[in-house]
Amino acid sequence: MPRIELPAGVIDYQDTGGEGPVLVFGHGPPMNEKQWRKVVPLLDGYRCILPTLPLGGHRQPMNPDADLSQLGVALLLGEFIERLGLDEVTLILNDWGGGQFLVSEGRAQKVARLVLVACEAFDNFPPGPAKAMAPLCRVPGGVWLMTRLMRIPALRNHRNGYGGMSLRGVPDEIMDDWFAPLNRSRAIRRDFAKFAPSAPKRETLLAWSERLREFDRPVLVVWATEDRLMPREHGPRLAALYPKGRLVEIADSSTLVPEDQPEQLAETLTDFLIHTGAAPVRHTQ
Repeated sequence: MPRIELPAGVIDYQDTGGEGPVLVFGHGPPMNEKQWRKVVPLLDGYRCILPTLPLGGHRQPMNPDADLSQLGVALLLGEFIERLGLDEVTLILNDWGGGQFLVSEGRAQKVARLVLVACEAFDNFPPGPAKAMAPLCRVPGGVWLMTRLMRIPALRNHRNGYGGMSLRGVPDEIMDDWFAPLNRSRAIRRDFAKFAPSAPKRETLLAWSERLREFDRPVLVVWATEDRLMPREHGPRLAALYPKGRLVEIADSSTLVPEDQPEQLAETLTDFLIHTGAAPVRHTQ
C-alpha cells in the first residue's frame, strides 16, 4: 500500500490508478478503506483514491503533536489531496462528515464535486450512541476500555451501535480489521482519544454549516431511509443547503450504504458524475 508523509504523520492509501476522473473516498471511525470494498470495483473508468485517515482504524500512528480534532482531520484530508497533486476531485464521504469542514474553512479549491452518503451533518457530530462514548475517550484508559467492550458480540452488534450501521451486518473479519489498530497500539489509541471527543459545541457546528451555502459546485446527498444514526430529515435539509444540491434516498439501508446497497450506490454515483461532467474513461479494445 502506498503512503505519503505529511507534517502530521504518514497516511496510507489505495489508488486504483488510471486516466479517469479522480474520486477520493472518506471513511468513518474507526474504519478504513475497506468500507468501500464493494463499491470501488463497480466504478470502472474512475481513479479511486482511498486514504486511511487517523480515525482509529489507521495502521501507522500519527506524530504526537498532530492535530487530530474533527477540524484537524478535515484539513489533513485537504492536505493529502494537495500533496498528491490532485485537482477537480470528487470527494465522497460516508459516516464521518467532517470532510465538509474543508468547505466551511475555505479549503475546498481542489474539490469539484461533493458526495455526502448518510454522514454526520449540522450538529450531529458525533451521532447517536457515539455522543455517550466520547466522554469515555477523555478518561485515561477510556479508549482501551472501549476496545475491550467492542470485543463483546452483544455490544458490538447492538442495533444502537455498530450493529445498527448496516442492515446486512458487517462481516466479523472486516470489523476485526477496523478495530485491530486500536487493540494492538497504545499510540493509535492516543490518536483516537484526540479525535473522539473533539466535536465543537452545537453553536459552532451550526455556524460552520451555514458556510456550506458558499459551495457553488454540484453536491449529491445520498440518504438511507432506515438509518438509526443520521436523522432522516438531514438528507433533504443538506440538499437544500447547498446551492447545487440534489437528494437521492436509498431504501433498505442504514448508515453504511456501501455495505447494504453497493450496486445502487455505484449506479447513483455514476449517474451523478456523468451528468456533472465527470464521465468515466474506458478504453475499448
